[in-house]
Amino acid sequence: MRVNGEPQELLVLPHRTLLEVLREDLGLTGTKHGCELGECGACTVLIDGKPQLSCLTLPAQVIGREVTTIEGVADGGALHALQESFGALNAAQCGYCTPGMIVTAAALLDREPDPSLDQIRHALGGNMCRCTGYLKILEAVQLAAAQRVTAP
Repeated sequence: MRVNGEPQELLVLPHRTLLEVLREDLGLTGTKHGCELGECGACTVLIDGKPQLSCLTLPAQVIGREVTTIEGVADGGALHALQESFGALNAAQCGYCTPGMIVTAAALLDREPDPSLDQIRHALGGNMCRCTGYLKILEAVQLAAAQRVTAP
């Protein structure tokens, strides 16, 4: 598999999850352990550009595929527009859900550069936040979208 653009060849036990491999074997701790039942979205990564729950994904399912974690959404040294907008609007309180929210929103903005509020809500529907009322998170996605649409 490729992880954040880098080829990775690993030998892992068949019962381990992609989440465990990313965090424990590759040291990519931005992807969070949450419920480990596929209900909270904290472990969301992109597999071939689509949000997937890494706690429910086996490494064998991503052989030959591209996996993008929160560490991989930035462009080199520059933060992704979503990372910037989450920081600017204080859209994270404890921050535990933030990596999953950002990678999910990044996939949305890649397929829909100027999403409606309903499209944002729908896209983030599988990502739970226990700290906020979601308003700042929605505003951060809208801000990132607006900045990307108006960028030269």
